[in-house]
Amino acid sequence: MKRADAPRPEEYRRAAELRAELRRFLRLSEEVARRNGLTPQRYALLLMIKGAPDGAERSTVTELSHRLQLAQSTVTELVRRAEDAGLLVRSPSPDDGRVVHLSLAAEGERRLAATVAELGAERRRLSQLLAGTRGRARRP
Repeated sequence: MKRADAPRPEEYRRAAELRAELRRFLRLSEEVARRNGLTPQRYALLLMIKGAPDGAERSTVTELSHRLQLAQSTVTELVRRAEDAGLLVRSPSPDDGRVVHLSLAAEGERRLAATVAELGAERRRLSQLLAGTRGRARRP
């Protein structure tokens, strides 16, 4: 890398700030999830199901593997344990007998809602920080 292409000191500072804020948010999310009776992994699993991109509030193991960036076998085990804990329900797809849809059970809904609500202010703060970072990147 040529010296002229090297990031400027303020770019390093912004990158470090962003990394620290992301880590802070992840740590807080883990703490809040635990207070609401969820492991960090179960919180992520339930959130990805409830927040499905198509708005259906359901998902499949394959979709979750992609969204969580985890191996299908890992997601299958997470799903099994969440189902055993009464947080998820499985239902066969009406269109394809090979597909099983996952949705939240009442207890999963309750715990996830409490966690998401408690993290609301921090999520908004982080979103504002990210929006400001994008805005700075566009300036000359």
